[in-house]
Amino acid sequence: MKTIKFHKTECGVDFLLNVRSGDELVEEYTHTGVYNTDFFEILFFKKAKGLLILNQQKIDIADNTIVFISPYQKRQWTMDSCHLDFTLLIFQEDFLNDFFADKLFTYRLLYFYQLDYPLSMKVDSDAIQKACGILSEIKSELTTTQLDSEHIIRSLLYYLLLKLNREYAIQNQLPLEKSENNYAYQFKKLLEEHINEKQRVNEYASLLGISRITLNKAVQAKFNVTATHVLKQRLLFEIKNYLIHSDLTVAEIAHRLSISEPNHLVRFFKAQTGLTTSQFLYDYQNGMTS
Repeated sequence: MKTIKFHKTECGVDFLLNVRSGDELVEEYTHTGVYNTDFFEILFFKKAKGLLILNQQKIDIADNTIVFISPYQKRQWTMDSCHLDFTLLIFQEDFLNDFFADKLFTYRLLYFYQLDYPLSMKVDSDAIQKACGILSEIKSELTTTQLDSEHIIRSLLYYLLLKLNREYAIQNQLPLEKSENNYAYQFKKLLEEHINEKQRVNEYASLLGISRITLNKAVQAKFNVTATHVLKQRLLFEIKNYLIHSDLTVAEIAHRLSISEPNHLVRFFKAQTGLTTSQFLYDYQNGMTS
């Protein structure tokens, strides 16, 4: 599977961020095979008609749609090139880490690394126009860089990402209140880094230097589910990803995920989905699952 990597030279300056017009990208976002990228993407569709399969979600793309894509999420586009007008914001996590003091910023944004809620949202045309206006300002600073461009880009981006986060929270009835600690977000980050070799909450609590009880309280306070639920959902997603996008056997997948016996994986999958791995794959390939 193809992985597209970020190229700093494309934006003309030494930033791990870029804004691109859909006019340049029609071929890349119409009929494609499955691929991923090593950067974040937010797509703002003024006009669109088509389908996106992203992170195992099937998303209908229409006018005034915003799509959120995290690094290495697998996706496939089927879009009508005659009805397509969009703007793309791309950046690497290191860009935000350099720009903002909060190293967990991307994990606090509800629409990235999301498994339980949509990876897109519909807004009105005014909201799309306003967002694209901000992106135009960012693009202007990138192409005509001045001494204070970095500060202007930082403020515009911070404003845009948080406004999107607020709207996403409203649409999905998610809380925005600040947590007293960041253990929940650190847990979420560690899952992305270690899910292939660690599948016990105790292991993550140990990495954080806290008790399992403390971690569970932090996760419940922020996400309203247990740490075990979050871990199981992330592990289930990883198994589905291997089933859909690789030719590995169940035994090979179990080995990749450091699961001692293939039967353990099979039982876990059946308990979480009600399906065997072969039933799930059959249903997916025949459009019977989302």
